[in-house]
Amino acid sequence: ILKGQRNITVDQLTSLFETYGINANFVFGIDDDMFLDGYGAEGEIPVRSIHERQRGGRENIMLVPERALAGYALEHQDREFLDNLQKFSIPGLEGELVAFEINGDSMLPTITNGDVVVCEPIERGTPLRDNHVYVIVTDAVVAKRIQQVREGNEVARLRLISDNGDVYKPYDVELEEVRQILKVKSRLTSHAIA
Repeated sequence: ILKGQRNITVDQLTSLFETYGINANFVFGIDDDMFLDGYGAEGEIPVRSIHERQRGGRENIMLVPERALAGYALEHQDREFLDNLQKFSIPGLEGELVAFEINGDSMLPTITNGDVVVCEPIERGTPLRDNHVYVIVTDAVVAKRIQQVREGNEVARLRLISDNGDVYKPYDVELEEVRQILKVKSRLTSHAIA
């Protein structure tokens, strides 16, 4: 903003003023008092929890680090386990989301080792899309492309397919083994664009 390379919207300014009790006249150089009455040196700067800061029904994104994947497979419905996970948000990603740190090369080049995939849990009965990337939770947590294997008109199992197919062969998982399915919505990577 200071270098003139970023813009801030009126809505963002209004939120800044309301959230932190900042005097709009100070920002525009009209007043010497940075904070509105009751804030600043004499009062406390308001601190709000992450839940209070979320707007528009947006939930936190829970981060499941690589070291907690086994725990997530067993306890993905345990509120105490979930409450202990680190949480964050990303502008534009709405809803109750879960992020997983990816370890391994089975989804190269789409997902690389160390990437984080942000996912939306899928309710049972929601149609799945063949050849799209999902996180499948069984007794393990894996990110794979799926194909629905049908017997008659019913989906009997899921075929899990790695993008690195030269090294990793597809395998099937029975639906009874699947504890949760999450649709990958976004990928965060530390790999620079060449």
